[in-house]
Amino acid sequence: MRTYRELFRTPEFTPLFAASAAQTAAGTLSGLALGTLVYARTGSPLLAALSMFGPSFGQVLGALLLLSAADRLPPRTAVTLVAAAYGTGHLVLALPGMPLWGTFAVILALGVAGSLGGGVRWGLLGEILPPGGYLLGRSAFNVSVGAMQIAGFAAGGVLIAVVSPRTALVIGGVLGLGAAAIARFGLTRRPARAAGRPSVAATWRVNRRLWSAPGRRTLYLAMWVPNGLVVGCEALFVPYAPGAAGLLFIAGALGMLGGDVLTGRVLPPRLRGRFVTPLRVLLAAPYLLFAVAPAAPLAAVLVAVASAGFGAGLLLQERLLAVTPADVRGQALGLHSTGMMTMQAVGATIAGAVAQLVSVPVAIALMAVASLLVTAALTRGLRPRSPGSAAAAATPAAPPASPRH
Repeated sequence: MRTYRELFRTPEFTPLFAASAAQTAAGTLSGLALGTLVYARTGSPLLAALSMFGPSFGQVLGALLLLSAADRLPPRTAVTLVAAAYGTGHLVLALPGMPLWGTFAVILALGVAGSLGGGVRWGLLGEILPPGGYLLGRSAFNVSVGAMQIAGFAAGGVLIAVVSPRTALVIGGVLGLGAAAIARFGLTRRPARAAGRPSVAATWRVNRRLWSAPGRRTLYLAMWVPNGLVVGCEALFVPYAPGAAGLLFIAGALGMLGGDVLTGRVLPPRLRGRFVTPLRVLLAAPYLLFAVAPAAPLAAVLVAVASAGFGAGLLLQERLLAVTPADVRGQALGLHSTGMMTMQAVGATIAGAVAQLVSVPVAIALMAVASLLVTAALTRGLRPRSPGSAAAAATPAAPPASPRH
């Protein structure tokens, strides 16, 4: 499988893709609206950042307690319930008179519900696509994320300016419910990938198994920490340029889209390993120039260039699949998604706290420095130890032969 056209000819790929795209658009639109509401109400960069990325903290609880359900629930049911929970939550957040503590309680609950989303979705993708098609499929999904973020931020900026942030939240909620409907009626009913009931004990047992291997542990850290610190830079876009935050977010989505096309569609397998470190450096380096507070147009260019570096995450995911047994693939990918979102929330929190002490442009540059230092520290552990391991890292693991393992 080598082309996007082949992907959309695969049964069930299109409804899974459409549901994911609608949910991404809903989250983008609602996140910008909620961040704007909270910042206008409190004037706090920290609370504005937490309102946009706070659901990720709830994912920590999900990763610790619920993640075994990613392989032990029927995929269609799980995807539908997660999308419905996000849509309903955004509608609740739009209610007038919602107290600040209530807002953050709903945000936390959405994170708990969303902790299953990544593992279920990507595990199901591995079942839908033939062997070797996962990387191209993830590339297509990532491209859709970029496109939907562009659309969501553009629509959010217009709605916030013309109508109100609360109206934008309502529209985001409706889109989330639409994603749930697409999943429910577009996906085929199939059994869970693994036998047994979801439980806290099963979640902890598999998490320990995944984390115990040094190679996987380094991959997880490389996918989580540098990216999370850079998302901390993005979390300060609203206080950095209140009137142009939408432009900066759109630039970031465009850059990410370009990086995903490069890594998923353009780079041949034999060259992918060489681009991991350069892309990880590119992810943070342009943000160093924010220390001199560039104007919005130049800042948008810097953000677009930096965001192409997110393509390294796709290459690292391919390596993760190569070293993960098929029977725990859903939980492995769920752990990746949850850890990534959690570190994004941590990065947003750190960035907001730093911006309380120094200027916002300096805080953005400091977060970039931290990301580069972590990237440098982890680079050695990502080098293949032998030609055989390098080949394994460049070859996607085949999906399970049966949906139950």
